[in-house]
Amino acid sequence: MSSEADGKKDVRAGLQVRGGGPVSAQGPSPRPRRPTRPVKVGPVVIGGGAPVSVQTMTKTDTRDVQATIDEIRRLHIAGADLVRLAVPDREAAKALRAIVRQSPLPIVADIHFHYQLALMALEAGVQKLRLNPGNIGGPERVRAVVREAKARGVPIRIGVNAGSLEKDLLSAHGRVPEALVESAERHVKILEDMDFHDIVVSLKASDVPTMVRAYELMAERSPYPLHLGVTEAGPGLAGTVKSVAGIAHLLLEGIGDTIRVSLTEESAEEVQVGLEILYALGLRTKTLEIVACPSCGRCEIDLFAAVREAERQLQDLKAPVKVAIMGCVVNGPGEAREADVGVAGGNGYAVLFKKGRMERRVTEAEMIPALVAEVRQIAEEKARAGA
Repeated sequence: MSSEADGKKDVRAGLQVRGGGPVSAQGPSPRPRRPTRPVKVGPVVIGGGAPVSVQTMTKTDTRDVQATIDEIRRLHIAGADLVRLAVPDREAAKALRAIVRQSPLPIVADIHFHYQLALMALEAGVQKLRLNPGNIGGPERVRAVVREAKARGVPIRIGVNAGSLEKDLLSAHGRVPEALVESAERHVKILEDMDFHDIVVSLKASDVPTMVRAYELMAERSPYPLHLGVTEAGPGLAGTVKSVAGIAHLLLEGIGDTIRVSLTEESAEEVQVGLEILYALGLRTKTLEIVACPSCGRCEIDLFAAVREAERQLQDLKAPVKVAIMGCVVNGPGEAREADVGVAGGNGYAVLFKKGRMERRVTEAEMIPALVAEVRQIAEEKARAGA
């Protein structure tokens, strides 16, 4: 990055820290948030003290407009703040215009190698580019993309990946955190030299300690917001644990402005894990909260299926409602009474509690429909009361 004092002063002039200390809109963070320049992606602000946003990447073929729009709508319901799309060829770039027009979320175009695809994506109206300035064809082509992005007010994410570092950096350093940071600084300087500062940076690795240290180093040296992620984390439990280990560690240090959990799973699951990380760290207030017992030999209802079905039917709910689904009569009634609404089941039946009062007894088959109806009624009441 530029080392001139004046250049640094200009870049850091856009830094914002709200309320005299870095906080999210939902409340204080675990550690003071690292102050960064705010970058606007459509209606979403990344950095500058804004709430940490959750993003993901579609799994559909971008050239299939309807399938991609359907997936984006599911991600919107799941709670994503923005979504990234692969743009591998001209046909995918041409599809962007229709996708952007119909999308409920800001669209980030993921571009590699072909600068013309970046120009087409900008013309289609995308709200952000993800690219590597070093691999799209030389300085003149980079300048063409940056000029167009600047004219349209579209930010650029510099995406560095440990798996695709420049050969000279690998030869000099190996696949180490310092190499990722040097790569990012090279690419950032290309943009800074064109007086472009609407920049977000990511330094991803599949090795958690490497990823964590790279972000820590970059946070010490850069004013730009950071996009956190453990790349190629893998499937299921292993991928989730790796992602939580890396992302949560940095967020607890006050580092990170937007996150993407990269799993070999459905994109909505990536969003769910990302949200749960923010909920657990107090960086976002959970709206719907489902409390459920872990089950044991006393459980006489199909608790796992009941919880999954309740989550599915209530996934669109944004109101702050606490729901308890308990599987036996030992702790169940007490826990259910502590929630806004809850059920405590046993022997094929369940007792439904609402605001601490026992309402009625229902069959196991009636349990979730009755619970969902009560939850939605409470949500409406809270909305009317301004809760």
